[in-house]
Amino acid sequence: MRSQQLPACPVSISSILLLDLTSSLSSHFWAWASRNLNAVSTRNGHHHLLLIISATSIQAGEWRKKTRRRHPADSREREREREREQSKMGSYAYKYCMCFTRKFRSPDAQPPPDVRAAHLSYCGPSSSDPQGAHGHGLRCFLSQVQAESPADVDRILAILAPISASHGIARLVNRSPAPAPPTLDDFFGFLFSPDLNPPITNQVHQDMSAPFSHYFIFTGHNSYLTGNQLNSDSSDIPIIKSLERGVRVIELDMWPNSSKNNVDILHGGTLTAPVEMIRCLKSIKEYAFCASNYPLVITLEDHLTADLQAKVAEMLTETFGDLLFIPSSDPMKEFPSPEALMKRIIISTKPPQEYKEFLKAKDNQNGSGNIADLPDQGSLRRIDSNADESDGKDELDEQDEEDSDEDDPKFQQDTACEYRKLITIQAGKPKGHLRDALKVDPDKVRRLSLSETQLAKATVSHGAEVIRFTQKNILRVYPKGTRVNSSNYDPVNAWIHGAQMVAFNMQGHDKALRLMQGFFRANGGCGYVKKPDFLLTTGPNGEVFDPKASLPVKTTLKVKVYMGDGWRMDFSKTHFDAFSPPDFYTRVGIAGVRADSVMKKTRVLEDQWVPVWDEEFTFPLKVPELALLRIEVQEYDMSEKHDFGGQTVLPVWELKQGIRAVPLHDRKGVRYKSVRLLMRFDFV
Repeated sequence: MRSQQLPACPVSISSILLLDLTSSLSSHFWAWASRNLNAVSTRNGHHHLLLIISATSIQAGEWRKKTRRRHPADSREREREREREQSKMGSYAYKYCMCFTRKFRSPDAQPPPDVRAAHLSYCGPSSSDPQGAHGHGLRCFLSQVQAESPADVDRILAILAPISASHGIARLVNRSPAPAPPTLDDFFGFLFSPDLNPPITNQVHQDMSAPFSHYFIFTGHNSYLTGNQLNSDSSDIPIIKSLERGVRVIELDMWPNSSKNNVDILHGGTLTAPVEMIRCLKSIKEYAFCASNYPLVITLEDHLTADLQAKVAEMLTETFGDLLFIPSSDPMKEFPSPEALMKRIIISTKPPQEYKEFLKAKDNQNGSGNIADLPDQGSLRRIDSNADESDGKDELDEQDEEDSDEDDPKFQQDTACEYRKLITIQAGKPKGHLRDALKVDPDKVRRLSLSETQLAKATVSHGAEVIRFTQKNILRVYPKGTRVNSSNYDPVNAWIHGAQMVAFNMQGHDKALRLMQGFFRANGGCGYVKKPDFLLTTGPNGEVFDPKASLPVKTTLKVKVYMGDGWRMDFSKTHFDAFSPPDFYTRVGIAGVRADSVMKKTRVLEDQWVPVWDEEFTFPLKVPELALLRIEVQEYDMSEKHDFGGQTVLPVWELKQGIRAVPLHDRKGVRYKSVRLLMRFDFV
């Protein structure tokens, strides 16, 4: 028997043949076997798998030596290169029973029937006739099927023009009198490119001239923490990461350092390690507008003495310079707009309590609150003017500890003045009855903070008052104190009641954070999303939107999942299954108000790196303005937990009609290089 004569053919295991090979045959055979699927022989028309056992350990040693001489030292890199070549060829080999391999063919992505039909209709033979029905080619397709506006059609074609050669679609953007129709591959390549054919726009398109209170704002909670809320490190790195992802509200918890002569940032009352405040401020300045040019809000949790408050005022003004917005001395009757404060940094905190008490006393004496009248009477004792709002207290406080200094008339003029004048959004916690805390002052706007538990109770008993309050003022919601693992809560209840700052732990990579990230992909990812009109308007009798009311279906979203690709480029061949290609399925659903929330899934496709499902789902929506489309790919595993294959969340109100390429992200929200789905969206 010679190795050259061994056939290379498909294998069906019907028996196992044990051979004892001589030294001369062994090396030749293993060389052949390493290049082929399996070693087989034929008997009575059946294929039999050969289990090879070398005669002596010396023979095996000889083969190993020859193998080492034949292969480069870096076998891992060689294996990766071989996998890349196999993925290009659409062929994958998997080890089986230690010494055998199974080969699977995975063809390149092919256009689904709907894409073929669209190509035939808009780029078929008649498209070369300028007088024919299909003469506009891609332009006609973009207008009729993709429902792009004329301006967007021109913009898309302008984007395609300079890179048409590298993408092989020059004919798609050729506007000569008789353009050659694009090939099917060209057409499909364009549709399956997330950069050229995304599911939502990446441009700011909403009106940004309304007051701050008219927008949902991408908000972080304890932005300096690297991990849990109890003993993780404080650092500027999480702040930088948040800013790079478009977060527009950063929270800093200020405490005196161990020497009481400087300011540290840490989570008070825990074992979290501190970081110097100046370091955080310098990083904020460097990265504040790396992802968005719209205003950055810094919420300060203040636990400082008066002299350290003065130091903070100095650090803020010196570090940020002209970037720092300083409001007028008069109380604001309306917040400024994001458009008016582009590339500005805004401070939000509670004013020093003694300063407020002094102004009240001065007003009672002579009706004047002139800052110039403040006396210089030395330094204040400790001012805890902004006690930690995440301490787990869920009931409304009858009396905050932070107000314990109200009767102390001593204050320092420069400290109170310099620190207070930097505050644009004045903050506070509710005291006494919630109804009083939610009262709207026609002469002044402010920010109110509630824990997620407080909000849940408030929306049950005072839902209308919460919505009415958020039409003019700002409501910040933060995680309850028991979320020590930095998990997050469902943000929908806060959004449906108009809360602008729904504060999240950006290091808590859970489903809730993925919803938050998806929500703020809207409006070009600038960190500001305009509230729907029903949260901003009142009826003729002052009535506001009622989330508890029975609502009709406003629209129906049809979602078709055609296919997916990219895993073979971004993952190793054994990432999902050591013995075969992955078995993918896709989950599609809606996150939003309870009546709209649902999840559905496609069938499982076995052993497919390029799965083609071609399945359609229908979602009736009562509040599409706050609905999020959840998309998640899983790799089915019969005996264990299914493997994660990618996810994304898209704002329904931003979805672009037609056939779209949807890029997928990892659990942390980082976009994969190649993994994407081809889908279709239609509203009926």
